[in-house]
Amino acid sequence: MFTPLTFVDIRPSGLAFARLEKPDSLLLQLTEQYKRYSPIMQSKRQGQVAELIKRNFSQVLQGEGSYIYGVEPLVTVTSVQVSPDLSLAKIYLSVWNTENKQAVLLQLEEEYGRLRSSLASRLKRQIRRIPEFNLFMDDTLDEMYRVDRMFDQLYRDGQMPEEGEEES
Repeated sequence: MFTPLTFVDIRPSGLAFARLEKPDSLLLQLTEQYKRYSPIMQSKRQGQVAELIKRNFSQVLQGEGSYIYGVEPLVTVTSVQVSPDLSLAKIYLSVWNTENKQAVLLQLEEEYGRLRSSLASRLKRQIRRIPEFNLFMDDTLDEMYRVDRMFDQLYRDGQMPEEGEEES
């Protein structure tokens, strides 16, 4: 049975928020997405280091990426989270223009030393210790497009009112 939506909001970060009249599996999926990507309470320095890593790792991928995974895939850094002691970083990547996204991530992990040394050479004057990092796939945009396709299908099937229509 379909539960009508009363409000949907897609944020610039890719998170979708929905308020439903009854609990629904879609609401549970969106809640899980929110938990997964909700920002952890960070200090000012953590935020600064995360932004430095994000900006510089993006440039490293621009320079070294074509040698690692080829010219076809497009890899972008979507977010970085840094541990409180600044020794660990989680780098979330979005991969486009390829069917096998996991293979691109595995190729990047194989070249970990090369990527870390390139990042270290860029950050050596700004950070005392270069954090160890882990790479994660960020599928927020893929999920957003999937949810958007689901809504389009519901509109086509007539299970959702068109914008501007009132339910009676």
